[in-house]
Amino acid sequence: MDKYEEMRVFTAVAEAGSFVAAADTLGISKAATSRHVSDLEQRLQTRLMHRTTRKLSLTQEGEVFLARCRDILASIEASEAEISTRSGSASGLLKLSVPVSFGVKHLAPLWSEFLQLHPRVLLDVQLADRVVDLVEEGFDLAVRIARLPESSLVSRKLASTRLVLCAAPHYLQRRGTPRHPSELAQHDVLAYSLLTTGEQWQFTGPEGLVPVKIRPRMWTNNGDTCLAAALSGTGMVLQPDFLLADELASGRLVEVLPQYRSIELGIYAVYPTRKFVSPKVRALLEFLSGKLSKPDWLGMRGKS
Repeated sequence: MDKYEEMRVFTAVAEAGSFVAAADTLGISKAATSRHVSDLEQRLQTRLMHRTTRKLSLTQEGEVFLARCRDILASIEASEAEISTRSGSASGLLKLSVPVSFGVKHLAPLWSEFLQLHPRVLLDVQLADRVVDLVEEGFDLAVRIARLPESSLVSRKLASTRLVLCAAPHYLQRRGTPRHPSELAQHDVLAYSLLTTGEQWQFTGPEGLVPVKIRPRMWTNNGDTCLAAALSGTGMVLQPDFLLADELASGRLVEVLPQYRSIELGIYAVYPTRKFVSPKVRALLEFLSGKLSKPDWLGMRGKS
């Protein structure tokens, strides 16, 4: 007695509306299809279907049982799919969206190792600072640097980064070093146009939260462009420490107002659903979590 097969055949017959159509769908004979339904009714001691030569319809008990069968069969399929994704090997095309500056500086050096570890995976890495629609645009995963809002998407935090106010030494020699965030209004500022706080920079200091309205000399939607302009002495920038660490360590840039800290952002892997995560996405999550668990830019924090 195979209860699963009885339920599967009964559901197929009910949905197809005939034993012949259900038999064709299931790939078994009409006689076997009829026998499974008869055995089910015999076991339940209940008629589930009215049968005539021209029409097949469900009894009231059959309608109730059909709804239960659908739930049970769907649950079994879901369980099998989940186990399959957990035990399967990573393979196929893996489409990613990553931020431009972070993607170039910290992720690009990692892709070769990931591909060596998973030779059956193909990578499509798209660099963009815009927030892509993972489902609409067909991305398997995105790396986002943000304070994540509530979302139907699933995220895993990989690391964190702090925004740092800094400038080149020769800029500070020429224009002076501010002693309070309010003095930034008198300085040349190079603004990242995609910053969620816009033209209001936020700091936390001895007196608490200090919001500052800035008047940028230049706007750009790319962190590397901000960095290049700051290194040339054009003005001050507020950029993440993952981008600034090397320049701060070498002295080419100097942190300004270190007693006033700006916001900290999470670096997240974001993917559409927690259910049935494919082996290729699961492999990438574990890989990135391991590689970014102790990011190299954190060493700069203790010195600033």
